[in-house]
Amino acid sequence: MRQDTINKILEFRDQRNWKQFHNPKDLAISISLEAAELLEVFQWSADDLACENKKPQIREELADILNYCVLMADACGLDLDEIVLDKIEKNNEKYPVEKAYGSKEKYTELKNKNRRFP
Repeated sequence: MRQDTINKILEFRDQRNWKQFHNPKDLAISISLEAAELLEVFQWSADDLACENKKPQIREELADILNYCVLMADACGLDLDEIVLDKIEKNNEKYPVEKAYGSKEKYTELKNKNRRFP
């Protein structure tokens, strides 16, 4: 996410004096609630894989989740780029391409044999 976007989220919060309410516990709850609202977009849908007709709702809920994630990172003094890149590095170790390519298995279930990949 661009720094100017992050700054707009923080500016919106600060203009309303809401930082005082943004402790890690409440922000974690808010992230979870917004994620549940994103899941609700797909509830009772006949075609659970399709999202084309649901894009406006998905955009709205995903934006809420991302906004709260930015606020959580700010409340905890975390750099978003750093934590995301660190997680990618950890996932690269857990899911090496030669074992994980084309597999949906969790890293603890990946077989020790190598997979064919392009």
